[in-house]
Amino acid sequence: TKMNCRWTLRAAKGRWMVNISQQCSHGSIGLFVPPSPPLDPEKIRELQRFITLSKRLLVMTGAGISTESGIPDYRSEKVGLYARTDRKPIQHGDFLRSAPVRQRYWARNFVGWPRFSSLQPNPAHWALSNWERLGKLYWLVTQNVDALHTKAGSQRLTELHGCMHRVLCLNCGEQIPRGVLQERFEALNPTWSAEAHGLAPDGDVFLTEEQVRSFRVPSCRCGGPLKPDVVFFGDTVNPDKVDFVHRRVKEADSLLVVGSSLQVYSGYRFILTAREKKLPIAILNIGPTRSDDLACLKLDSRCGELLPLIDPC
Repeated sequence: TKMNCRWTLRAAKGRWMVNISQQCSHGSIGLFVPPSPPLDPEKIRELQRFITLSKRLLVMTGAGISTESGIPDYRSEKVGLYARTDRKPIQHGDFLRSAPVRQRYWARNFVGWPRFSSLQPNPAHWALSNWERLGKLYWLVTQNVDALHTKAGSQRLTELHGCMHRVLCLNCGEQIPRGVLQERFEALNPTWSAEAHGLAPDGDVFLTEEQVRSFRVPSCRCGGPLKPDVVFFGDTVNPDKVDFVHRRVKEADSLLVVGSSLQVYSGYRFILTAREKKLPIAILNIGPTRSDDLACLKLDSRCGELLPLIDPC
């Protein structure tokens, strides 16, 4: 599946404007969701029983919960980034070592940010927030960096891989909101413009090397380089955060995986902890996962289609 999505970011009378092409604005929500079979009433009943019996439910979400909000994932068959392009995600070591890599990353991220930051939760995010409000959801762990759970009101939440809406200095550790950095980019690049093709899972876009070379990147007030507060590929999750989630898993009485293939070990390890504790595990994900053999229930459905059907009481 080829993604036909294009938009332009340019300076106009002191303001930055985003022009999104017609192909992108129409039908983009379903663009990144792999095909799935029709909902099976018996499977719905089985998930309802699973949720009804759960008193301290821990939910772990991955990229598959956000594809219905218009954010592509990496691994879905035919529609994931790996299937559509030869693009690879940025590597932690490259970002740390190379100023040109940082320049390229931030130029792409600058163009992609207005659209990425404006995306909204879908019915799956709202359903989980409602489960928390009603006391059904004990803790929510997300592998996503898109802040959509926070936008939906979830509070008992651990963002395992951080959040694109925060930026930190690699020298002094100071954090600033990503929106503040966007304003600094605009001030430093008043005449720069770029046309982007396609959105990546982490909010950056595709640009040419020529476009990137003239892009200016601000530093922290201390002079240090800035990085989004997320775990890039090749980096590791903070050990304290890992320990915190392990404790939440051990306190839970059941675990539901939503929209994750569990291919990345940072999430998969919590499934292993749940298995050690003999917790029942249910998995809602279109396509196979690394833990299908450990689940008492596996559902191949759209998260936003199925979760709102479940009564959390």
